[in-house]
Amino acid sequence: MIFAIVGPSGAGKDTLIAGALAQRPDLRLVRRVITRPDTAGGEPHEGCSEAEFELRRQAGDFALNWRAHGLHYGIPKAQLSGGGTVLFNGSRAGLALAMERLPGLRVVLITAPVSVLAARLAERGRETAADIRARLERAGFDLPPGIKADMVINDGPLERGVARLLAALQPVRA
Repeated sequence: MIFAIVGPSGAGKDTLIAGALAQRPDLRLVRRVITRPDTAGGEPHEGCSEAEFELRRQAGDFALNWRAHGLHYGIPKAQLSGGGTVLFNGSRAGLALAMERLPGLRVVLITAPVSVLAARLAERGRETAADIRARLERAGFDLPPGIKADMVINDGPLERGVARLLAALQPVRA
């Protein structure tokens, strides 16, 4: 089963994913390819140049790819195979295409109140004030029509957020 974990910047997606992985070793996380240096902080990712990213995109290496916040993001096809429960940090804007390319994909939307998002973005220190404003303007971005998601509100202690995410990752009951 494949889960797209989506939500606004600052919602705590990477933190909750890390907490879920620590509690459930059976979960596998896709390591995204991003056009920023490996040393830029944030999630563990594979950094590459824009030219290398484009070559890989043209070669068909990515199941999904998108551009956001001035960066290119890719989900390597090879990391989606092998069975088990796979998670990837995705894009809300790219969900329609993701659903088309990955039949059976489940979506988990992680979010938090805007005041919490703003504080977290400022705390991580990666963006300018203008960048933070732009990210907060996108925070209310709706999911594409017809896309259903399990919602996880990450507005309190880490343990509660991780428990909510783990609950959302349970198989659908008939």
